[in-house]
Amino acid sequence: MGEWQDARRATQRSSGLDRPRLERAGFEAPLGRPQQPAPPMASVLEDPVLIRPLRGHGAAVTGVAFSASAAELATSSLDRCLMIWKLKKQCRAYKFVGHTDAVTSVNFSPEGQLLASSSQDRTVRLWIPCIHGESSVLKGHTASVRSVSFSHDGHFLVSASNDKSVKIWSVQRRRLLFSLFQHTHWVRCAKFSPDGRLIASCSEDKSVKIWDTINKTCIDSLIDYEGFPNFADFNPSGTCIASAGSNHTVKLWDIRMNKLLQHYKVHRAEVNCVSFHPSGNYLITASTDGTLKILDLLEGRLIYTLHGHKGPVFSVAFSKGGEKFASGGADGQVLLWKTNFDSFDYKEVLKHHIRRIQTDDPPHLLDIYPRSPHLHDEKLQSVEVNPIFDVADTLTVDPPVVEISPSPSSGTSDDVSNEDLQYPSASVLATSSKRKSENESESAVHNVGKKIGISPSLGNALENIVEQLDVLTLTVSILEQRLTMTEDKLKECLENQQKNLPQERQEE
Repeated sequence: MGEWQDARRATQRSSGLDRPRLERAGFEAPLGRPQQPAPPMASVLEDPVLIRPLRGHGAAVTGVAFSASAAELATSSLDRCLMIWKLKKQCRAYKFVGHTDAVTSVNFSPEGQLLASSSQDRTVRLWIPCIHGESSVLKGHTASVRSVSFSHDGHFLVSASNDKSVKIWSVQRRRLLFSLFQHTHWVRCAKFSPDGRLIASCSEDKSVKIWDTINKTCIDSLIDYEGFPNFADFNPSGTCIASAGSNHTVKLWDIRMNKLLQHYKVHRAEVNCVSFHPSGNYLITASTDGTLKILDLLEGRLIYTLHGHKGPVFSVAFSKGGEKFASGGADGQVLLWKTNFDSFDYKEVLKHHIRRIQTDDPPHLLDIYPRSPHLHDEKLQSVEVNPIFDVADTLTVDPPVVEISPSPSSGTSDDVSNEDLQYPSASVLATSSKRKSENESESAVHNVGKKIGISPSLGNALENIVEQLDVLTLTVSILEQRLTMTEDKLKECLENQQKNLPQERQEE
């Protein structure tokens, strides 16, 4: 027995398994002071590639969010608008107008049927991502709303505001359920855990608070004395929280042990946003220094620095499958990237770690704050990707933008019924707006028309026909929804009538 234990310890030391680990997606990964990366993995990694920039906003982009299928990308901006980009080869964009002040964040529901946005006009809006432009307004905050996010099942919303509160809303009833008050300064971000049982919120009071949604109480508080967190979110397994700090740092906390696991200082300015890769193995960060950084959490190191934005980068997000990510910045651009670096096969790692049946001790203090030169500082070299020089130019003509104004049937949280949200009315107001300032785009379109022998007037007529067909398609889909609803109600009435007949007969 003793010989077997000695051999097991020797195997652990040789493979680095005696270091602290974070359980993630069914296996354990080393944390703390990482060793140098293994050569096989470095050869497998491929650099991320810029697919294309998306231009349409008139001011800084504050939020980006992918739909569940990654076929659509929603963005919010200081120009008071939301935009939905159809990520196909023939890209088309829809601009939603309704907020009366800057839009601060945007989030798709898990199934992609709804879109939530928060604004400095103190409201949260729920949008149906179609061209009829209907939205429901949720009022309850008394100051600017910084962020909004759906729960994992899409039944609830959580919002964070400058009124120092975190509020939870019912999506179906479109009303406020309860508020959480313990922060002493503006709350910048709030997110549900993957299972919906917890909420993480970060504030300018220099804390990240963890809330129990059932008991409606704060169960833990992570304090950062060096600066305040701008953004916080759970990893895919719900065991850790990453925070983006105003002190140029990114920190990874284990919420089960209330311990700081990893600490990165790789940016030269404050970090505004982070996003976990769906595997939980990578973290991407967006900073005011104008760069995106990609961190390998398994090896604990910086692997990529991405350039492309002209000015601060405010938002970044992976798609649900991790094959794409998008970023938005102060230059009004949205950059769409292909991931590529997640192609490493961890099956052998899983097979190796699955044999471990004992858990490790909590991280030692020296593993969290090593006295030796820190491997996470910015001196560690990483691959820099600059789309201006290193990436092939895949720029295509900017997509046509269809401006969507709110329809008259749009209402507030007090005067709109649940059926109105699920089954919108047939009134459709879709106004096509051409970006006249983009002379290059127009000339490119005309050049294409000349090559295939289509005059500009005929091309415009065809575009108008396509838009009208879109409106007709939407109207038919609405009628189908209403017909389905009527059939369901009729079926329900028949079932209730059949249930009541035996009772009436017994009474007779």
